[in-house]
Amino acid sequence: MIGAKHLLALGVLALASTSCERVDLERMIVQRKCVPYSTCPWLPDNRTMQHAPSGTVPRNRIVGNPALTQGTVDGEVVTAIPLEVDLAALQRGRQRFEIFCAACHGVLGNGETQVAKNMHLRRPPSLHEPRITEFPPGRLFRIITEGYGLMPNFAAEMSIEDRWAVVAYVGALQLSQRVVLPEQPEPTRRALEEALR
Repeated sequence: MIGAKHLLALGVLALASTSCERVDLERMIVQRKCVPYSTCPWLPDNRTMQHAPSGTVPRNRIVGNPALTQGTVDGEVVTAIPLEVDLAALQRGRQRFEIFCAACHGVLGNGETQVAKNMHLRRPPSLHEPRITEFPPGRLFRIITEGYGLMPNFAAEMSIEDRWAVVAYVGALQLSQRVVLPEQPEPTRRALEEALR
């Protein structure tokens, strides 16, 4: 014997199955809509892809500490890297440097590359020039972030942490090119001499 609850459930099921037949799925696929990279008559400027509203901030953007995000505090460039610099950071900085910077500045940072030789308007400088070695870390960070002269900005290609890692690596690279062997402590000098053999 079928109870009232079962009859009600069967009725709902029958009603649901008949209503599905009335849905025109094809109409949902073939409908007026805006397709990316095409024109769209009912949107501003007939453009499907609109600019973000003024003041919009990407959700992954780091906000807050201007020393970290801008390389400045109260309009002055920072004189210390605002992140911990360890071996992992230097290795990441080296990797990013070799990908984005070495083509123009050279693997050693000396500006001696085929790309640099072909830049007749203005060659990339050696990162070992005294004026550049005196740049505080915040200035190097801002140059990477905003670009300088013919150098493009790399804010879109490198995260904030990666840009600081490159700054740290450039500092290590600059130090490595100014090592005077006789001035090193005995154990370090011995290890360097052994490595040079």
